[in-house]
Amino acid sequence: MDRRQLADFLRTRRERITPAEVGLPAGHRRRTPGLRREEVAQLAFISTEYYTRLEQARGPRPSREVLAGLTRALRLSDVERDHLHHLAGAPPGPPPGPSREVRPSILALLHRLPQAAAIVLSATYDVLAWNDLAAALMEDFSALPPRDRNLMRRAFLGPRPDGRRLYGVSDVDEFSASAVRNLRATAGRYPDTPEVTGLIRELLDGSEEFARLWAAHDVCAAPALCKTFRHPVVGPVSVNCDVLDISDRDQQVVIYTADPGTPSENALRLLSVVGTQRMDAPL
Repeated sequence: MDRRQLADFLRTRRERITPAEVGLPAGHRRRTPGLRREEVAQLAFISTEYYTRLEQARGPRPSREVLAGLTRALRLSDVERDHLHHLAGAPPGPPPGPSREVRPSILALLHRLPQAAAIVLSATYDVLAWNDLAAALMEDFSALPPRDRNLMRRAFLGPRPDGRRLYGVSDVDEFSASAVRNLRATAGRYPDTPEVTGLIRELLDGSEEFARLWAAHDVCAAPALCKTFRHPVVGPVSVNCDVLDISDRDQQVVIYTADPGTPSENALRLLSVVGTQRMDAPL
């Protein structure tokens, strides 16, 4: 255990996080950047005295439970988590589960794409972030509890408003097969994570189609280059589908764009204006 390096690492990680990023008030008497020691301790579920000793390079070797709490409190990436474990003399085990933290720069990117619908997906197909156009094209994710923002549940278990499966996309069968292959690979990376095993069990119990695809044990998925959404208001919207991998978070940014000068581009422009309003609702 390298106490001095561990102390410096914890301090620098603490100082880079603003209170707002973890839902804490900024206050008016902060004399140091970032979080206070007692705030990190609170977020990590350890005592302030114990955390202070760690930052002063005089604490005992932290347990894996403490390291997991510090990883969560300091919003460490997988690479930083591994580094923390090595400094503490406890080689890292498997990742605790798919990351749900989206980098602020990625959130900013979504909102800098006004003519594209964009979402961020976790390794288990949870929609973690989205821009306004994605909400208008697909659904208002902010109106759903986090559990219902999962695209695999939407594809295999419903609900299916207006009889449309997964927002009426033209390649729903291809998406379903690809998603199962990716989930099989995710299960290999996170074999004992309740979030992953619980989702798989739920899909196996609720969908014969998922059970059939899962039994094939395929893990290679071809990317979808284009698809058509059958929107209930503006009609079919054909889009290009580009995926950017965020490897350090095991996440993907999915960006939908329409070819210039097409009816689909006009449909996206209309959706960007009306947002999630129901234009077909009776007056």
